[in-house]
Amino acid sequence: MIDAERLKKNWSLVAAHGDQVPLYFYSTLFLTHPETRDLFPMNMAAQRDKLVTALGAVVSNVDTIDEVVPVLQALGRDHRKFGALRGHYPAVGEALVATLEHFSGQHWTPAIAADWVAAYGLVSATMADAADAAAHYTPAWWDAEIVAHDRRDLETAVLTLAPGTRLDYAPGQSVSLCTNLRPRVWRHYSPANAPRADGTFDLHVRSVDGGQVSSALVSLVRPGDTLRVGPAFGSGLTLRHGRGPVAMIAGGTGVAPMKALIEQLSIAPRPTSLYWGARTPAGLYCLDDLQALAAAYDWLEVVPCVDEDMFGSGIAIGSPAELAVAHGRCNGADVYVCGPPGMVESSRKHLAGSGIRAEAIHFEPTGE
Repeated sequence: MIDAERLKKNWSLVAAHGDQVPLYFYSTLFLTHPETRDLFPMNMAAQRDKLVTALGAVVSNVDTIDEVVPVLQALGRDHRKFGALRGHYPAVGEALVATLEHFSGQHWTPAIAADWVAAYGLVSATMADAADAAAHYTPAWWDAEIVAHDRRDLETAVLTLAPGTRLDYAPGQSVSLCTNLRPRVWRHYSPANAPRADGTFDLHVRSVDGGQVSSALVSLVRPGDTLRVGPAFGSGLTLRHGRGPVAMIAGGTGVAPMKALIEQLSIAPRPTSLYWGARTPAGLYCLDDLQALAAAYDWLEVVPCVDEDMFGSGIAIGSPAELAVAHGRCNGADVYVCGPPGMVESSRKHLAGSGIRAEAIHFEPTGE
């Protein structure tokens, strides 16, 4: 019997060591199993804490593992794109246990070690079984050609991709992608359209400081180039069934999945309001497209908003969440939130503080 509370306490003790934990983990993994090094990008700065943090958080919550089985299965299927095989999981487990033992010091006991091994075994088996099953019916990745590259401003581009083999996804889901300009570095983006008959889909990309992939996608790739795309994942932003109103709160390129949801809603319309924010009017890079949708659909309202408006464009000033709440658009609605992590968090807090029920607020948790 695994003692989940003991695992949680031990993980809290280890996690208090901060950046030293992933450093030790990867050093151990690569030294003891050098064959795993090629599964990771050359520059580990962005990757360094993701795997060990996710492993510790999930494995230490093994008492609720049934609740996250779909997430673990999706992770297992998704990790095929890295070349991860069932045989790699024991190596990761060994490095994880060695790391936990090192930072636990005198608190480490045979009982804790046995709990971690058993819990990691459950998690890794769930992921590996899902990956093996997926190998029978879907590719590990898709090669997709860039058929259009529309540079909207210095920082933003809209890319249209055409996978060689159809990639299925639901509006609101995300895909991960990699360019050979940044080998083995993957980033997540949400298609900005509902699935099309020809299989193409649009991605909205904003270049961020230090962003290896985003800068390449905005500034360096061209039509005719090929990207590698991973399977669709996520359910936080997928459309909930119902007849009530829908409120969408987006910041920056977080408007992309909202646009896909609007296309899906056009099949069975519901009163829908989209509040989309940027720092300045110049950041509202696809406002004309959205206003055209609002003109075509009498059930859709589009409200652009900005943090500052130096030139008096007449666009509302304020955050999307604040304005949507002030206008009463979130009352009794399914509320979807997408944007930079800080914006999503502040929006959720404002919605909750305004009396919006937690179960009515939908978002995709961050973390990879």
